[in-house]
Amino acid sequence: MGDYLIKNAQIVTDGKITAADLLIRGKYIERIDAAFDVKFKVTEIDAEGLQLLPGIIDDQVHFREPGLTHKATIYTEAKAAVAGGVTSYMEMPNVNPLTLTIELLEEKYNIAARTSLANFSFYMGTGHSNFDELMKVERNRVCGIKIFMGSSTGDMLVDDPDTLEKIFRERNDILIATHCEDDKLVKQRTEEYMAKYGENIPFECHAEIRNETVCLNSSSYAVSLAKKYNSRLHILHISTADELSLFTNQIPLEDKRITNEVCVHHLWFDKRDYERLGSRIKCNPAIKEAHHKQALFEALLDNRIDIIATDHAPHTIEEKSNSYLKAPSGLPLVQHTLNVMLTFYHQGKISLERIVEKMCHAPAECFEVKSRGYLREGYFADAVLADTNKEWQVTPQNLLYKCGWSPFEGYTFKGEVLKTFVNGHLAYNKGSFDESIKGERLEFDR
Repeated sequence: MGDYLIKNAQIVTDGKITAADLLIRGKYIERIDAAFDVKFKVTEIDAEGLQLLPGIIDDQVHFREPGLTHKATIYTEAKAAVAGGVTSYMEMPNVNPLTLTIELLEEKYNIAARTSLANFSFYMGTGHSNFDELMKVERNRVCGIKIFMGSSTGDMLVDDPDTLEKIFRERNDILIATHCEDDKLVKQRTEEYMAKYGENIPFECHAEIRNETVCLNSSSYAVSLAKKYNSRLHILHISTADELSLFTNQIPLEDKRITNEVCVHHLWFDKRDYERLGSRIKCNPAIKEAHHKQALFEALLDNRIDIIATDHAPHTIEEKSNSYLKAPSGLPLVQHTLNVMLTFYHQGKISLERIVEKMCHAPAECFEVKSRGYLREGYFADAVLADTNKEWQVTPQNLLYKCGWSPFEGYTFKGEVLKTFVNGHLAYNKGSFDESIKGERLEFDR
């Protein structure tokens, strides 16, 4: 591992943009200052006119390993993540076998230690019968516990009130992340639409089947449990304006016991896009009417929404080419998450400082990630050098997902990741990768 002096960069961190040099020595940021020289050998990088951001922390991805590796692997998706400026991720338990024991959880950590270019953590999954395993989870060793309070992809639904009460009561010391949809209502509405359309339900009906009430019923229930037991609750992928009243911007993020996120596809797409993209944007919770994404964006800016994530969830194009009832939910996003937000930046909807706050700082604060999420002296050197004005088009040839497709194919983004450092290692450099050093297991200050 070499040392690097990044000179003349526009450094975006801690709510401001500063012209400065940044010295990476080993795994860490050693110095950030106005123009300076060093007395030892370094690789100098001239960043004149470029932006240096903290590495993105994505708190919700599905990398499909073990057991579903025809869709994706930890190796392929972490590589795509790094190319998109994501240096750390938190991955979900609905794989095969389901991550319901400490042993299976540690197996995933071992796979990542061998193959992941990005830093990593994994959620422990919950079921109706693995409470003893949940009690063994060390709060400073994993990002959190995941509960599917509504069914999504995989067989991990936990909707029994007694089980949920027990988890929220006994594990109020660790972050509980929830997928919130009312499963009984989803099934009821699916039957209603099958009676109307048979097997040929239009994809745009996904927004109606998994509607606002489906989300609000479940999110409200999760919030009530968290308030009852003072649990540390994080609700994933908020998708409706209706749910926003459940959250507050009246206290600082570090003091919140109930937090949430919005995913980039719920800010970008709306119901009108089903006509063009169909199953490619079928996801749970569903992409809904356009007024929801406007409300979500406003809540993001006023801090009712805390974090931006992806819910990266790849499936093969053959799987997605099925009819509505058979096409799985989820879409690949982790390579383009920064590009989506830079598009909003160029549209004047959000500043670079706020993008960094919601994609880097806030995940670090929310999950209490140790020494990451900021460009600060003494922190891990997770950093992204970007040209926010460079235009490039998404094509099948430059996609890195194992599934080989993207809902953004053919779109020209303005803003390109040039270099990505992971723990001081230049893992990605203008289309090339150095895979000689892997990412590390995230640690938490809890």
